[in-house]
Amino acid sequence: MRFAILGTRGIPARYGGFETFAEELSTRLAKRGHQVTVYCRERNSEPTYRGVRLQYLPTIRHKYFDTVAHTALSTLHVLGSRYDALLYCNAANAVFTWMPRALGMPVALNVDGLERHRKKWNALAKAWYRLSEWLATWMPNAVVTDAQAIADYYRQKYQRDSVMIPYGAEVGAVESAGVLQKLGLEPKKYFLYVSRMEPENNGLLVSRGVRAGVATDFKLALIGDAPYAADYVAQVRDTRDPRVVIPGAIYGDGYGELGSHCFAYIQATEVGGTHPALIEAMGRGALTLYLDTPENAEVAGGAGLPFTHENLTEVIQGLLAMSEDERECWRARAVKTVQSRYSWEAVDGFV
Repeated sequence: MRFAILGTRGIPARYGGFETFAEELSTRLAKRGHQVTVYCRERNSEPTYRGVRLQYLPTIRHKYFDTVAHTALSTLHVLGSRYDALLYCNAANAVFTWMPRALGMPVALNVDGLERHRKKWNALAKAWYRLSEWLATWMPNAVVTDAQAIADYYRQKYQRDSVMIPYGAEVGAVESAGVLQKLGLEPKKYFLYVSRMEPENNGLLVSRGVRAGVATDFKLALIGDAPYAADYVAQVRDTRDPRVVIPGAIYGDGYGELGSHCFAYIQATEVGGTHPALIEAMGRGALTLYLDTPENAEVAGGAGLPFTHENLTEVIQGLLAMSEDERECWRARAVKTVQSRYSWEAVDGFV
């Protein structure tokens, strides 16, 4: 069969959760013998990636137009092609999904979390996302949510059932540790935070909370960047504390090494459903702390330690006071949770 994925920045994944999802889904479909096209904004050196065809189209490099401009062009391109099914990502793109559907191509839309809650959006953008939520309930053939909390929201708010399919993750630690030496980190001697550096992802909260709660021989690795949040990124980087390491975004093997060898991983996002970085860290065996939102609590499933905006330092100090046996129990519980609910084999069971 012929499939296409639209609405992400493209693959290889070099940005966020949607891109990771697009890469993992498309390459697995390709391995099963399907013809898959991913529409991309960033040009790769090759026309294909791991068996997936990459279709490059231009966009408008602007916070408010980047996604919708590229998806509009991608949709026009799709209308001149023939696919057996299409998957759109991002609720903001709901307005385009009726077009290929009208030509007889089945369309699913992965809405992710409640994007209108992100602090980076102005009033008009938030209104667009609110409208898009409603459009998502009837323009595509199917709505896909990635967390039960988001599925419950759409059912209660719009009386629309969705197909709940969580993200998946690899299970097992990476033995190599080359990136640690480059960053001046020691195994089990650093806290890890991975996210786009945007206000609702609370990188500044994590930086301040860890610095206040840890001894001098522990470090904090803040991994990530954001193209449209320069002021906030500057705030996060504004520290001379030698314990804080901020190298920007890291992907591939280095990313897996960081999650495998950290003392603890901190998930501080407020918006979204199932965050790939969270389940990936848990799958690597990281001791996990998470900001206590319904979505994060659902994913952690009792295998992580919750914190609030007010008590992160106290939770960290409690973690440091634990015995190593207790901490290993939490790590083992995290791996077991991902293995049973979020491994790619388990996710196949949702489809």
